[in-house]
Amino acid sequence: MSLPPFMIEDAVRRALREDLGDAGDITSVACIPAEAMSRATLSARRLGVIAGVDLALAAFRLVDPDIETRVELGDGARIDDGDIVMRVEGPSRGILTAERVALNFLGRLSGVASETARYVDAVAGTHAKIACTRKTTPMLRAFEKYAVKCGGGSNHRFGLYDAVMIKDNHIVAAGGIAEAMKAAKESVGHMTAIEIEVETLEEMEEALEHGARIILLDNMSLDDLR
Repeated sequence: MSLPPFMIEDAVRRALREDLGDAGDITSVACIPAEAMSRATLSARRLGVIAGVDLALAAFRLVDPDIETRVELGDGARIDDGDIVMRVEGPSRGILTAERVALNFLGRLSGVASETARYVDAVAGTHAKIACTRKTTPMLRAFEKYAVKCGGGSNHRFGLYDAVMIKDNHIVAAGGIAEAMKAAKESVGHMTAIEIEVETLEEMEEALEHGARIILLDNMSLDDLR
């Protein structure tokens, strides 16, 4: 999985507009001569997995094309405290203006990737896979799901449009598991897998009886899961 360049650029442009407003970086303009040049490194502060490098690169490039960047560790790389991820050189004003947006994307997505990797490592050697949900930050879903992949995880459905998943509220509104399953199968046909959420072993048996191909065990005890 990779992020389309147009998606990266659109997200970074929106983030820069949010940060700069109409007036721009008034602090850097006030304090730093236009001709000043700087070098900087982006380094890790703890163990983890990198994600979001391309968004950080885009932030520097879109603020000032004269800023030069060199990537030392790319997305998916395991990092330790002190590891250098990226080197930046160019106009001081531009570097300081782009810095926070670059770090926000890099920090957020690396955090998601690192936490995913922690769970992936915990189930290593088993048949379990770590998959993410739709509980994402608004407007950042594609990026956060990408970060999950960088951390070794898997993506569940991306939205309401790409899979049928019957949750507890659907079951209540439909009148029960049997009714919800029947309606779903009639609507999408036999070629589409139907996933359903259950809270008890009895509900699981009922879902299986009515043709559920994927079952989500919701908040069940470890004893029940075993």
